[in-house]
Amino acid sequence: MNALADHAGTTRSRGAEFALGLRDTLPLMMGSIAFGVIFGTLATAAGLSPWATMTMSLFVFSGSAQFIAVLLLGSSAGLWVVWFATLVLNLRHLLYAATLVDEVRHLSQAWRFPLAAFLTDETFAVMERRYRLQGGGRNAHWYYAASCIGMYVNWQFWTVVGITVGSEYPDIKNWGLQFAMVVSFIGIVMPLLNSRPYWAATVVAGVISVIANPLPYKLGLMLGALAGIAVGLALDLKQRGLQPAAEIQP
Repeated sequence: MNALADHAGTTRSRGAEFALGLRDTLPLMMGSIAFGVIFGTLATAAGLSPWATMTMSLFVFSGSAQFIAVLLLGSSAGLWVVWFATLVLNLRHLLYAATLVDEVRHLSQAWRFPLAAFLTDETFAVMERRYRLQGGGRNAHWYYAASCIGMYVNWQFWTVVGITVGSEYPDIKNWGLQFAMVVSFIGIVMPLLNSRPYWAATVVAGVISVIANPLPYKLGLMLGALAGIAVGLALDLKQRGLQPAAEIQP
């Protein structure tokens, strides 16, 4: 069956790959609706203007980083704390890169740069499954691009809805809607736990986050993410038979 899928992947047209990419991303787009709405409402409730909230979604386009930034800004954290927190949270993209790099290595920089810039947790989940089950294919990057575009447009639309709702119901921040973010990430992460590096990263991140939870400014979450990413990346490199760059002799 995989051989047939690989063959189909090499012969699909650009349009067919694009349509399939949107189709396979649609369930995750639906799942992120609440995520986008909640971000818009919480950001405005935390004191950000509608324009600042929308600008963050347009140019940051990272739900987890945007959420943690809003929470930290709402608690009067310094900008360096916000910057460091979002940096650490987004370091998980190193794991994503290690997983997908072999599939996009042949593409030009004109393709690789935007695909990397618009990669999200949802698109990674879609692409990891696509490459694992069907392989690449001549036009597989159009499938990838469709997933990126679908998630981007979806996020912007529901951020606008959230901003509108937050403006109409300013006390919505007390409704406990942040829990939807946790549920969304559980739904994304669980299907991906199919290898030792992923399991190790998840367990280490969880344990460290719980132990360091009393630290201020969400530092426990940042330390957990950093530790999980480091362990997962190290195991992934070892599993691939690679060495960290620092150990490679000239």
